[in-house]
Amino acid sequence: MFSREWWKKRSLRVRDDKVTKAAELSLRESILPICLVTILFFLWGFSYGLLDTLNKHFQETLHITKSRSAGLQAAYFGAYPLASLGHAAWILRRFSYRAVFIWGLFLYGLGALLAIPCIKAHSFAGFCVCIFIIGNGLGSLETAANPYITVCGPPRYSEIRINVAQAFNGIGTVVAPVLGSYVFFVFDEEVALQNVQWVYTAIAIFVFFLAVVFYLIELPEITDADMQHQAAETHAGEADQPFRKQYRLFHASFAQFCYTGAQIAIAGYFINYVTETRKGTDSALGARFLAGAQGSFAIGRFVGAAVMHFVRPRKVFLIFLTACIIFVAPSITQRENTGMSMLYVTLFFESICFPTIMALGMRGLGRHTKRGSGFLVAGVFGGAVVPPLMGAVADMHDTAMSMVVPLAFFVVAWSYALAVNFWPWYRDTCDAFTTADIGVREREDGVVGSGKAAVDEEEAVAMERQTVGEKGL
Repeated sequence: MFSREWWKKRSLRVRDDKVTKAAELSLRESILPICLVTILFFLWGFSYGLLDTLNKHFQETLHITKSRSAGLQAAYFGAYPLASLGHAAWILRRFSYRAVFIWGLFLYGLGALLAIPCIKAHSFAGFCVCIFIIGNGLGSLETAANPYITVCGPPRYSEIRINVAQAFNGIGTVVAPVLGSYVFFVFDEEVALQNVQWVYTAIAIFVFFLAVVFYLIELPEITDADMQHQAAETHAGEADQPFRKQYRLFHASFAQFCYTGAQIAIAGYFINYVTETRKGTDSALGARFLAGAQGSFAIGRFVGAAVMHFVRPRKVFLIFLTACIIFVAPSITQRENTGMSMLYVTLFFESICFPTIMALGMRGLGRHTKRGSGFLVAGVFGGAVVPPLMGAVADMHDTAMSMVVPLAFFVVAWSYALAVNFWPWYRDTCDAFTTADIGVREREDGVVGSGKAAVDEEEAVAMERQTVGEKGL
């Protein structure tokens, strides 16, 4: 079992200059790796949902203000650029997707273990440091998992794949508040903090086990050469241009920053909103309402993915983000069930926005795909910026009035939705992949291609030199 060949197959380093059969995985071939990676989506959904619940929990048990409790979101999402543009991006470009999965799970487990003594010491600052480590782990997982799901399989279904996978992320965000409502808010402060310790102990055990599983399994690795091949096959994008000229990518990253910041802010202060605007609502009931809202979010992803079978993803994205703007606005002035229902509908339409920005932003990047995905994931840093702004407004006025902050960021993110639908430079690149038949038609025997000749040795060497030169920039 542990022969030299066995160890060789589990090497974490993969050559990035070779076109492989992963460039044209069929639906059937991509099912197993997609299912395994989807487990990671559930993990960070659970962690994110737990964070929203702990936000309100620490306000009560540690007696801190709303703006200070936003330090949890700042620590968690502030770690994302460090991972997606730093250590995780370096590992991804020089080793493999699997190496980043293992590294991210290790950091997640380490942060969870270190959180236990901080909770015992009632140290909010120490817990924020642990959340920062966990954020680095989850940022690493997102740096690899989002692009992997997007490119693993036929390009025409990439938006559908990532939205279905992200739907399990949504399920995780439902489970966490339900758990929190029963183990954090219905006990006295000491017992509740002990329960938080047990939750993070269980998380550490599970993610370390999962890291071992990812080391032992065999995942198809998608290389930069594979993505360059796909871009050439579809005649889309500007993959032959230097990375600094990938302007659509930078616009998508900025939209991701604005959108994600708004999404995180709304969820982070949802419990505060319902306890302040709805009579007779305590924190435990508010956590259950949050679970219901996150359930609406998860359902939206399944619905959105289904609609994308019939409507181009860019159009679905425009409709959903426009609806977010329309429905979050009334929550500023409405109260009781009306205001809360506006947020329920807003979370439903938020559902497909993050993964669709990710998929559309990666269109046509070719050999820049791995590097570009890091910039898109770095946009999650908006979750570290917008919640503190919203918390400051909530402290000065109230949580309902502070909803004007995510509304403003939604409007800015809307510029990307308009661009991919009405600007041909954006739109044509997106549509070229949506109509591509790579991975959905039978490959030629013994040839990695899609009805065309395979990339020959001379082209592979040229591609290698170009990739190495680009990495050196």
